[in-house]
Amino acid sequence: MELIKFSFLTVTVVDVIDILLVSFIFYQLYRGMRGTIAAQILIGLVVIVVLSVFAQSVNLKAMGWILRTLTDIWVIAFIIIFQPEIRRLLSTIARNRLVRLFIRLNVTESIEEISATALELSKKKQGALIIIARGTGMKSFTETGIPLGAQISRLLLLSIFNPRSPLHDGAVIVNDRIIEAARCTLPLSSITRIGDLALGTRHRAGLGVTEQTDAVAVIISEETGAISIADNGELFYKISVKDLRKELRERLVLSVQRTMQNVKEAIRPQ
Repeated sequence: MELIKFSFLTVTVVDVIDILLVSFIFYQLYRGMRGTIAAQILIGLVVIVVLSVFAQSVNLKAMGWILRTLTDIWVIAFIIIFQPEIRRLLSTIARNRLVRLFIRLNVTESIEEISATALELSKKKQGALIIIARGTGMKSFTETGIPLGAQISRLLLLSIFNPRSPLHDGAVIVNDRIIEAARCTLPLSSITRIGDLALGTRHRAGLGVTEQTDAVAVIISEETGAISIADNGELFYKISVKDLRKELRERLVLSVQRTMQNVKEAIRPQ
């Protein structure tokens, strides 16, 4: 079905849908990279693509070839140089509640064991970093540590984070009710201070992994015993065990349940 027809251009409904989809993708790319150098380069890439389309539509063959070649080179360079920003964008997509509908989580037991562990470690002022996986694969991080594949328990977590344990340095990664690995190395966030709070390596690592994945990090400070939680690149410092349990349940269980209920209500026959 034709909507607009010029001497050199015909616009159909499919073309409009195609343009809207591409525009949405570029908008999401820009949102994910806003405030970085990558956003400026993305705008330049969009300008070149638009000029390339225009050159082809008016049959400027030489100019179209130059712009098309430049676009191909720019796209490859863009992917290589800005891999961290693109990975962060993909993890943002994974955080979408609709995506999580297809991810089955059974973490109630894990929440209780982690909360009990956090309480005891906080009292003893023993540091810990526990990462709870959601939708994003954590294989690249678990491979940096020691694989365990053990059922989660408070006693096992306390043993791992005992200062005399060879596994206490680094992070523990939990997937569902299984401790997949210990002593894992995580990427450090570029954020070194939040207000008056100077972030140490453990807090920066917990924050960093939530910037690149949709995982939730539980952090216990060995200096103060403060319990913190990091999610979606945000750090919530010095919370109580009761609040920790509430936040984990809210972020890992209730948000998915509410989304599923909303979807059921939306598709329910009136």
